[in-house]
Amino acid sequence: MLYDSFGRVHNYLRISVTDACNLRCIYCMPEDRVAFTKKNKLMSPDEIDRLATVFVKLGVNKIRITGGEPLLRKDISEIIDKLSRQDVSLTISTNALLANEYINVFKAARIKSINVSLDTLNPEEFFLLTKRNQFEKIYSNILLLLRNNFTVKVNFVVMRNVNENSINEFIEWTKDFPLEIRFIEFMPFTGNNWKSESVFSYDEIIDLIKSKYSILKIEDSRHDTTRKYRAAGHLGTFGIISTITKPFCNECNRLRLTSDGKLKNCLFSKNETDLLTALRKDEDIVPLIYSSLSDKKEERGGQFDAVEIINRSMVSIGG
Repeated sequence: MLYDSFGRVHNYLRISVTDACNLRCIYCMPEDRVAFTKKNKLMSPDEIDRLATVFVKLGVNKIRITGGEPLLRKDISEIIDKLSRQDVSLTISTNALLANEYINVFKAARIKSINVSLDTLNPEEFFLLTKRNQFEKIYSNILLLLRNNFTVKVNFVVMRNVNENSINEFIEWTKDFPLEIRFIEFMPFTGNNWKSESVFSYDEIIDLIKSKYSILKIEDSRHDTTRKYRAAGHLGTFGIISTITKPFCNECNRLRLTSDGKLKNCLFSKNETDLLTALRKDEDIVPLIYSSLSDKKEERGGQFDAVEIINRSMVSIGG
């Protein structure tokens, strides 16, 4: 099993397969970004599978495929198929723009839960947030996933004076649809113009929802990043990921592989460990994994007391 120096077990690996995306969400992709990682720098399907095999042998039992937008990779079906053969619970995060093309791939891989990024239900506001006029396609694909019996978790990054007025629209959406809405506090990454005053906090989200709905607390599972609730009488649920104002690092069980094969022991870690180069040299990567894990900080990469947080952009980490 993979334990850090604080006794936290790590059995969940998030694998980014690309830093390319077909949206330009303002909290994720820097405004000046022009080039994505070249193909020869990305992990190949075989390399992803080989790395995953090592992690599974070390105790990982859940893998999430992320991006960028993972469905943009032309070989994503091969990647999904290979990872589905691992002894893990396999999930994927997507903006759902191409989800209709991969329904059968998801089913064949026994993927049951899909995370979809969507930060507004207003088409005009969607365009302002993403620089793309694709709201209707994404919305219809979410409903398509529901009709095909997938668990759909909708990730909504809340930014003050940008989209917090949409929160209760998403709560209303859960009245008749079995969605899991996840409100995420705005987090700092390179190039996303984060400011502390832009964070719409956990308490503010709860107060805003309570102003219109009676809500019930749902029991959280171990390692949950989301504090979960249900509006009374609603079919779906909602939760809040409060990384900034109420961090949950004491229960962290996550490791991250970037699309270029770097291991990050925390979403906010400054340091990375190059597993892909070692793999391509046929070197043993297990000591590198243990070394990275031993360096994991107690909370939020150990950076939140610093003047400047040093990290990649969100799109190049994989979330």
